[in-house]
Amino acid sequence: MTSQTSPTGQRGLLAAPTSGRLTFRFGTPPVSGVLRPRLLAVCLTLAVATLLVFCVGISVGDIPLSITDVVRALAGTGDPGTQLIVRELRLPRALAGLLVGIAFGISGALFQTMTLNPLASPDMIGITQGAGAAVVAGMVLGWDAGPSTQVLGLSGALLAALLVYVLAWKRGTTGYRIVLVGIGISWICTSATDYLMAHGAQFEAQAALGWLTGNLNGRGWGQVGPLATAMAVLVPAALLLGRWIRTLQLGDDVATSLGTPVQPVRLATLLTGVGLVAFGTAAAGPVAFVALAAPQIAKRLASTAWPPPVASGLTGALAVLSADLIARKLIPGTELPVGVVTGVLGAPVLLWLLVRANRVGSGG
Repeated sequence: MTSQTSPTGQRGLLAAPTSGRLTFRFGTPPVSGVLRPRLLAVCLTLAVATLLVFCVGISVGDIPLSITDVVRALAGTGDPGTQLIVRELRLPRALAGLLVGIAFGISGALFQTMTLNPLASPDMIGITQGAGAAVVAGMVLGWDAGPSTQVLGLSGALLAALLVYVLAWKRGTTGYRIVLVGIGISWICTSATDYLMAHGAQFEAQAALGWLTGNLNGRGWGQVGPLATAMAVLVPAALLLGRWIRTLQLGDDVATSLGTPVQPVRLATLLTGVGLVAFGTAAAGPVAFVALAAPQIAKRLASTAWPPPVASGLTGALAVLSADLIARKLIPGTELPVGVVTGVLGAPVLLWLLVRANRVGSGG
């Protein structure tokens, strides 16, 4: 039995060969299915905090309500007037914020774990920008009615992801090449969006600008329904991929020796993350920095070697709901887009990640 350092920097034991195979045992197994007590505690705490902010957000409005009234209305036992306000007018907005935060948080965790790069979030490698460019094109050309917005967002994100994957391919893909190519694709999509807004009619350009900021104002069941349906499929897929994705942290060669189909797993992860980003962006716009910051915050709260998907999703939901609450109360009589608040709060996180990457020698 010899001491061995894993490619992720963790010390462990390299056991003697058994039946011609080497087995790796690390202090924190990247493929362990055991739920750590700290991670469970963090998820429960985040879930309670998210539920509390969710109810507080519903209680805020032109007609203030108590948390008790909100809970009763959600349970269907309040008076008819309160139920109408809560379930028809305010609940869709709150659910949109909840689902968008979960989608962005989980997608960020997938991309960062797959690429082994804390800066590899969908809004840094062109996926969000691809969805945004397609939806803005629909707004300018008058195609953004009803379900077509979801289709446009998904199509734009898939096209951007396909370009990233193809251009990063060289006898396979690596996280490093995906990040570099993704940055280039993001600027192409951003330039296309700017061109569309500059040549669109004034009304459509203003609507597109408000949407591009990331906005929950006026969200209804038409945005919540498709997003919830998509997440019912994509979130379980993301959780099932988690075990395979974590083996990629050991390097492609070691992951292959452990039985991981590296390139299919990377492609499936990319498609799952793209789907979450596309439907989330179509529902609320590209809410800035949530996919970048939420996984890193969750990783540090749970003290894990990788961003845990469930904790990342709950952190993203808490961040979006909290930012929306701040945006509605910061300036009396004015509802700021939620993306303004997440941008202000998320920018310092990005700067901190860049500084930390340079200090550890991974900043390029």
